[in-house]
Amino acid sequence: MHAEPGRSVLVVDDDERFATTLAQALERRGWRASVAHGSSAALSAAQSTALDAAIVDLRLGTEDGLALLQPLRALRAQMRILVLTGYASIATAVKAIKLGADDYLAKPVTASAVADALARGERAARGDAAPPAEPMSARRLEWEHIQRVLTENDGNISATARTLHMHRRTLQRKLAKRPTQ
Repeated sequence: MHAEPGRSVLVVDDDERFATTLAQALERRGWRASVAHGSSAALSAAQSTALDAAIVDLRLGTEDGLALLQPLRALRAQMRILVLTGYASIATAVKAIKLGADDYLAKPVTASAVADALARGERAARGDAAPPAEPMSARRLEWEHIQRVLTENDGNISATARTLHMHRRTLQRKLAKRPTQ
C-alpha cells in the first residue's frame, strides 16, 4: 500500500538508527517522513509541520512517549497516531488508546507492518476500513509482558515469577514456548 503523495509522518523514537531506518522505509512508500528523538523535538516538529501521522515509541529514553499523545492530538485532531513498543502489554495498549493512539504495535515491527497500520487509517478515513488481518494474540501479549517483567528483574526467573504471581516452572514453560503472533 502506498500513501497518497505528500502525506507527512513524524517518527518519534530514541533509537536513532531505528527511527531513521523506519523514516526511510516510509519515504520509499510515498510518505514525507521526519524524525524526532525526544518529546520536545517531537512537539516542535509537530507545531512547524502539518502532520498526517505520528509514530511514537512508548519509551523515549527516560521520557514517557504516551505523554506526547494528547499534545499531538490537540495540534491536529485528525492525525493518525501509532504507538510502538518493545514492552507490549494489555494495560499499556488500553492506556495508549485512551490517550489518543489510533493503533498500537509491538516491536520488533517491520516497516511493512507500520505502513499497513497507516494505510488502515487512510482506509478508515475514507470509510472502507477492514479489520487487521492478524491482530496480536493474547498469547503474544502475555509473552511480551513476561519479557518486560523479566527484563525489569534483570533476567531473574524466580523474581519474575513472584512479580507475576506465577509458579517458577510455569513461567519457565511459558518462556520456552515463544508465540509466533
